[in-house]
Amino acid sequence: MLRSIVLTVSAALLLASVPAAAFPSRSPAGGDGSSVVPTNEMPGPLRQVGYDQRLGEQVPLDLPFRDEAGRAVRLGDYFAPHSNRPVILVLAYYRCPMLCDLVIQGVTSTLKPLTFNPGEEFDVVVASFDPKDTPQKAAERKKTTLHDYGRTGHDAGWHFLTGPQPSIDALTRAVGFRYVYDKERDEYAHPAGMVILTPGGKVSRYLFGIDFPPRNVQFGIMESSGEKIGTPVDQLLLYCYHYNPAIGRYSASALNILRLAAGATVIGLVTLIVALRRRESQQPRPAGA
Repeated sequence: MLRSIVLTVSAALLLASVPAAAFPSRSPAGGDGSSVVPTNEMPGPLRQVGYDQRLGEQVPLDLPFRDEAGRAVRLGDYFAPHSNRPVILVLAYYRCPMLCDLVIQGVTSTLKPLTFNPGEEFDVVVASFDPKDTPQKAAERKKTTLHDYGRTGHDAGWHFLTGPQPSIDALTRAVGFRYVYDKERDEYAHPAGMVILTPGGKVSRYLFGIDFPPRNVQFGIMESSGEKIGTPVDQLLLYCYHYNPAIGRYSASALNILRLAAGATVIGLVTLIVALRRRESQQPRPAGA
C-alpha cells in the first residue's frame, strides 16, 4: 500500500517536468453555463519540481564535495582523466523520509542482475542536495546500500557525497534537477530518477521513476561509454532499441529490427545457395557425361 502511494507521488512529481503545453486545455462549464478559465498548472510546489533534460550539458567538474569518509573531493575525481567510466548520478538527500530511499533502492535492485560492475564498467555517485547532510549520514547510507546490493568487491565503485549549497546549486542546475524546500516540514519536494553521465562528465541519458528496467540502464551505460563496453550480443540488442528522451526509456526500433531481419534473410539465402551448389558439384556425374 505504501509503495503504491509513493508511486503515485513519484508520477506526479515527474509530470511536473512536462511542459504545460503538452496537455490539452479544457474549459468545463460553470454552474451558470459559462466557461471556467482553464488551468494547466500543477498545484502548490509541484509546479517547480521536475527534470529539465539537458542532454549534452557539461557538469562542472571543479565543484567541491565531501565523500562518505569526510574527505574533501572534487566532482571531477570521478571522471576523466581520473576515471574513464560512465557515471550513474543519483540526486537524493539522506534524511528523506520516503522517495529518495525508494530511488536508491530502485537503482540498487536494477544493478544486481547486470553483468557490468561498479568500479569496473561504471561508477555510481549519489550526491545529496541537502546542505545539512553530513558525511556520517552518507556513510550510513552507503553501508545500507552495499548491504542491499549484496555483491562484494565493488565498494570502491559507489560514492556518496555531501556538499555546500553553491556546489549543490551548480550540479542540480547543470542536470536540470528542479526541487523545492518546504520550510514548515523541513523536507524537499523533488523528482525521481537517475542521470547517466559520460566519462567526460556530459549528460547522456535520463531514466525516470523509482523502478529502472535493467536493460535500459545497461543500454544507457553502454551508450554513455561511447559503446566501448558490452558483448557483441549487447551491441546487437542496443542496435534494436533507441532512446526516447520524452519518456526517458529505451524502446524497440522497428526499422532496425526489420533491417536485421532482412540482412539475416539474405545471409540465409546466400548460405543455402552456396550449400546447394557445393552439394551439386560433389555428386558423381553419370558415365559419358
